Amino acid sequence: MEHEGEIRMDPYSDSTVIGPGGLRLRRWREEDLPAVLRAYEDPAMRRWLAVQVSGPDGAADWLEEQRTGWAAGTRFAFAVTESGREDELLGNVVMKQLDLVNGHAEMGYWTTAPARGRGVASRALAALTDWAFTAFAEQGLTRLELLHQVDNVASCRVAEKCGFPLARVIPALPPDYPLDGHVHVREAPAAVAVSPPAGRRGEAAGTGGGRASGR
Repeated sequence: MEHEGEIRMDPYSDSTVIGPGGLRLRRWREEDLPAVLRAYEDPAMRRWLAVQVSGPDGAADWLEEQRTGWAAGTRFAFAVTESGREDELLGNVVMKQLDLVNGHAEMGYWTTAPARGRGVASRALAALTDWAFTAFAEQGLTRLELLHQVDNVASCRVAEKCGFPLARVIPALPPDYPLDGHVHVREAPAAVAVSPPAGRRGEAAGTGGGRASGR
């Protein structure tokens, strides 16, 4: 029997994560192609996402990228749905650019227009965060980052609600990133105990950082 918050521990299996409020995170399927197309037709998606999808071929390529990411062990993307309604897409949540040599990865998400205002983004991000730190604990994952453009206030709220405080501001990189970006960071529970003292953490916060991809 599945319970809220349950995690199947092998990240390379047909992983399913059961999140709060009945959310169900599952791997992407070929039959999700029409839903991906509809999601990327949303003006908000066109505004905030650096990577855009258009047409059936573009959606097929996007789905293939998710499949190959799992196979390579560098990108773990989940379709966000609700228990009992797995064919109704609410969004996407992903752990990407996994670097176990340095113990870090980047988180990302988007939600479909009908799903907004229901706390889907924060619930899905919280579920994926727990999954990531649990599934990759023995491999040394200690830090997750979430990046967004400085004027994306909603993403700031989602990050902070899920325990990703603002760590630093990174400079704009026109034309792809015309405005500065925020980098939110959450450390694994075991890593928090050995974090630098508060004074040193304060020094690391603020303007700085280098080129970042996939805002």
